[in-house]
Amino acid sequence: MNAFSVKLGEHVEAYVALRRALGFSLAKQAAILRALVGYVDAVQHDGPLCRRTVLGFIYSWEGTANGRAARYGVVRRFTDYLAIFEPGTDALDPKAFPRNRAIPPPRILTDCELARLMAACRSVSPDYPERARFLTPLVGLLASTGMRSGEALRLDRSDVDLTDGILHIRRTKFRKDRLVPVHSSTLAVLGDYARHRDATFSALNTSAFFISSRGTRLSQSGLREAFRAARRLAGLDKGKPLRPHDLRHRFAITRLAIWHRERVDVRAMLPVLATYLGHGRYSDTAYYVTAGADLLAIAAERALAWGETS
Repeated sequence: MNAFSVKLGEHVEAYVALRRALGFSLAKQAAILRALVGYVDAVQHDGPLCRRTVLGFIYSWEGTANGRAARYGVVRRFTDYLAIFEPGTDALDPKAFPRNRAIPPPRILTDCELARLMAACRSVSPDYPERARFLTPLVGLLASTGMRSGEALRLDRSDVDLTDGILHIRRTKFRKDRLVPVHSSTLAVLGDYARHRDATFSALNTSAFFISSRGTRLSQSGLREAFRAARRLAGLDKGKPLRPHDLRHRFAITRLAIWHRERVDVRAMLPVLATYLGHGRYSDTAYYVTAGADLLAIAAERALAWGETS
């Protein structure tokens, strides 16, 4: 690495350490900033950090426009810090990459599509059997609990009570812990996975519940790659690509539909759903309640029934 890249890397690590000391996890941000150091070294930029180099780094990423805006925001905040130590650092325009605040609609699987996805998880990558071993229980867990994928991947073995069927979710998006009870069928699948994991990896060097074929904690990239393969096998690649997070939307909508069918006071139960999903505000839960045709039909039927009896 050239001298400027080395110095930039040192500033990045100091910045990450400072932000973490203030209570920020900074996992994704740290990865972006380390990628910036790699880019600066690859293009042999010898400093100071300028707008042209930053823009080259942002456009080198083939993600979405919002993803580029998020990456730019991370770098811009870092350059404010860097300018204290490197006065020649260019100031970055905060409006250079405006974000599109429109929320794309989730893809809600039907029962049949979910069954196809689960079948694909069980048979994905025949030459790589361990992929199906972790993917099947993990996708089943996401679908049956509405957990965030990051929460599931952060589960330690001590967080999963296979006797009482309780998951201890730590370090959530809102920095709160919560307990999540799971259905007996989900618990049985998790138990089978845990027994296979422990028999296959007798000397684990990680506390993780879900592990990769190397015996390390399963990463987001590992989950994305496996999920993409299962999605393709299930024939769910057409239209809007299915994401693991879409299973969280499906869980919320399915639960609301069940309550409607059971003639439950849905508004009174929303705090329960918000707590289970780990939301601090009901408006956060409303984001997931994207009404599908089935849910709207059920709600309309109930409204008509109430009108007839009132």
